[in-house]
Amino acid sequence: MPRRLLTMRKLIVETRDRVYPVFIGYGLFEGGILSELDLPFSSGALITNQKVGPLHAEKVSQAFLKRGFRLSSLALPDGEEFKTLASAEVAYHFLLQEGLDRKGFLVTLGGGVITDLGGFVASTFMRGIAYYQVPTSLLAQVDSSVGGKTGVNLEEGKNLVGTFYQPYGVIIELSFLKTLPEREYREGLAEVAKAAFLAGGEFLEVLRVQSEALLGRDYSVLEDVVERAVLFKKEVVEQDEKEKGLRSILNYGHTVAHGLERALGYGTLRHGEAVAIGMMVEAMIGLELGITRPQVIEIQKVILQELGLPLRVEVALSAEDFWAILKYDKKREAQHIKFSLLRDFGDPVFGVSVPEETFKKVFDSVRGAVLQ
Repeated sequence: MPRRLLTMRKLIVETRDRVYPVFIGYGLFEGGILSELDLPFSSGALITNQKVGPLHAEKVSQAFLKRGFRLSSLALPDGEEFKTLASAEVAYHFLLQEGLDRKGFLVTLGGGVITDLGGFVASTFMRGIAYYQVPTSLLAQVDSSVGGKTGVNLEEGKNLVGTFYQPYGVIIELSFLKTLPEREYREGLAEVAKAAFLAGGEFLEVLRVQSEALLGRDYSVLEDVVERAVLFKKEVVEQDEKEKGLRSILNYGHTVAHGLERALGYGTLRHGEAVAIGMMVEAMIGLELGITRPQVIEIQKVILQELGLPLRVEVALSAEDFWAILKYDKKREAQHIKFSLLRDFGDPVFGVSVPEETFKKVFDSVRGAVLQ
């Protein structure tokens, strides 16, 4: 990349807790993007993983050094199985050893695991310090880095311990996507597709027309699509920061996805792959309940296939055993498991209580078509 800022788009997320910028572009760190930020802090640290750190930590650290901050760096093991309280404790001890205090700040550099885990650490260390998200995967850029959801996994399920804690800024450097392995890049397209399905309209049409360009990592298309996805999420989060209602539409596909990840063991399926399968299953649940139009299933299937995402995976569990796993989902209320579904593209509905027998019927009916 040339040593200048090539392109930059800026969105402002306005929540009750915090107003912060999201920068999207190429050459952001070389182009001096940090001059856009007020940094009234005493010191800083960086949390990344052992894959991403060697690729990008030096570039990010040098940019902060020019603003007067020498960032200490912690590289955690890579993988969903390390998004745990144990990893958070490692980070706490690191920050204490480096002398970070309540006026310090944290930079998270990595994919969805690091953005979730790093945000959780920032929200709980010294009862909360500032943090900046620097997402390096497509999934994290369009979803987990924006909106302030933080969390870690327990043996019983995903993100069962976490907080709502907004970052102080998000820097989405699209050139980082060059280094993503193909499978990791494609899983991010599932979250892009989810946002397009929920938004409908022009966003969905762009996705249908540009699927080949997205697979080829065409940066002009990526810049447009990432901005659309972030803009959609921003608008939802601004209306419902702490998921009291509307924000739960962003869980479309995730109830089943989280169950699949736990059933198969974290790391067997990548999160975006599980979401793609989850959206198909949940669309079929919506059809069974008379909520989802039949065309949604067919169009979803075509788009997800064109994006190179899986629609099936082998699951040995019975419908009854899988339902038992879903009871640990954090969206459960009393004994009711709440789903977010689509009536049609651009017309989501949330808080749908799905009867156990309906779920089991759909699960059994799609095992051959989707899950095996």
